[in-house]
Amino acid sequence: MALVIQTPKKKCNCISCELRNLAFSSLSDEDIGLICEVREEISYSKGEVIHLEGDPIRYFKYLKNGLVKLYKVTENGEEQIVTVTRPFEFVSNTNVFHEEAYRYSLSALEDSVVCAIRIDLIREMIIRNGRFALNLITVLSRTAENIISLGLEIRKRNLAGRIAYVLLYFSGEIYHSRIFDLPVSRKEIADLISMSSANVIRTFSEFRRDGIIKTNGRTIEIMDMNKLEIISRRG
Repeated sequence: MALVIQTPKKKCNCISCELRNLAFSSLSDEDIGLICEVREEISYSKGEVIHLEGDPIRYFKYLKNGLVKLYKVTENGEEQIVTVTRPFEFVSNTNVFHEEAYRYSLSALEDSVVCAIRIDLIREMIIRNGRFALNLITVLSRTAENIISLGLEIRKRNLAGRIAYVLLYFSGEIYHSRIFDLPVSRKEIADLISMSSANVIRTFSEFRRDGIIKTNGRTIEIMDMNKLEIISRRG
């Protein structure tokens, strides 16, 4: 499987950059400066692949802005979406420190910027800074827990409850608005919630008919938040 190579667009040379707000708060100014100097900010267009399953792991990555999906392609070519990741979360996959290749693919749902730091530099800092190692483990554990929780929350609901939950997730967790452009297609929603595209389309139509949502292309407006929350809870 071919390695996806991107050209760095710009570098960060600041000491007080957003890395401080991730797991890097325990690093010295000197180490933060080193990371910021060598990290690469790589821009991806909507739909562009960031890395593929099987690509070698050479960088530790986090999402600076945009939105990405983590997924696996089945033997018959179907995508299984694992999770959707928002800015300032790590997107290196959970196997980044114990395997040589990615287990999942990653692509941009929106125009996105991913920051990449050489994995050997991160390993070196883990070895000589125990507090940094603990902070990094904590953040990675939280990321894994979020992935598991999203899957469990979706799968314990029926069809209408699953779609209601996903709409509330995008509204509350991603966009913080009742009106937003849905970053995934109906097919991708079906992949995420393990239902057929036909059922997803039918449920969206029912939500529109009942005045719960309005749609205009990919733009979603939640008209009745209370009813959508009830459907999600009871689903």
